[in-house]
Amino acid sequence: MNYVLNLFDRSKHINVLTEVLSGLTVSLALVPEAIAFALIAGLSPLTGLYAAFSIGLITAVFGGRPGMISGATGAIAVVIVSLAQSHGVEYIFATVILAGLIQMTAGFLKLGKFIRLVPHSVMFGFVNGLAIVIFLAQLASFKVSGADGELDWMIGSQLHIMLGLVLLTMIIIWGLPKITKVIPASLAAILVVSAIVLGLDIDTRNVGDISSIKGGFPPFHIPDIPFTLETLKIIFPYAFIVAGVGLIESLLTLNLIDEITETRGKSNKEAVAQGMANFVTGFFSGMGGSAMIGQSL
Repeated sequence: MNYVLNLFDRSKHINVLTEVLSGLTVSLALVPEAIAFALIAGLSPLTGLYAAFSIGLITAVFGGRPGMISGATGAIAVVIVSLAQSHGVEYIFATVILAGLIQMTAGFLKLGKFIRLVPHSVMFGFVNGLAIVIFLAQLASFKVSGADGELDWMIGSQLHIMLGLVLLTMIIIWGLPKITKVIPASLAAILVVSAIVLGLDIDTRNVGDISSIKGGFPPFHIPDIPFTLETLKIIFPYAFIVAGVGLIESLLTLNLIDEITETRGKSNKEAVAQGMANFVTGFFSGMGGSAMIGQSL
């Protein structure tokens, strides 16, 4: 009852229009981002979309920091990409479930509070290092299959179009905030560049050409793997890294939002929520994820 009364009291101080517009903007921006991270991990785009839905919803309801956005992230994608290539998507789902259990354990043991001891320089290094890894993973998008089936670098007009669209997107994201902040730069970039491609009928590859993104509600699915000690030996190292990286990124984001808003989030509660979200998304065909610094800002 007290929880309900607190929610009612908080609702008096909420600008509903701002909340709705913010939610819509983040939702639209999450779609291409979730798909991109799934492709980086070598998975179907649907695994990223399923993760964005379930993780975003669960952490919003049960998390310890209002204003934080969670979903499929590049930090998780670069960890699981080698496992996806060597053992397939079913092992990814099992890994995410185990990682969720580890994260919930960390939250129950109240280990989340130690994130406040991490220096800012470490946070900047973590985010910049992640950006470099994601950049290197994107280079594969500049390759196409040749006549022999091997991947070769794009050449000629195909390369020029690709570079032009990428640069235009980056310029909009960088330059628009200097003019106005009414429209989120990332959302504007997605809409403007997509409109140019469709309006001018530019021949370029889109997400639908890479893999189908048609789907419905995330289906419940128990990972189809042998439940043996050998399987545990395979997935545990990845699960431990996914849990650690996910918690670090999530709690660093929480710490950053705390400083910006001059309020205090609950790190241990957030750790449990992140674990719960990954545990659930592993059973609903999601690739796993964590808090997203860019979206939260």
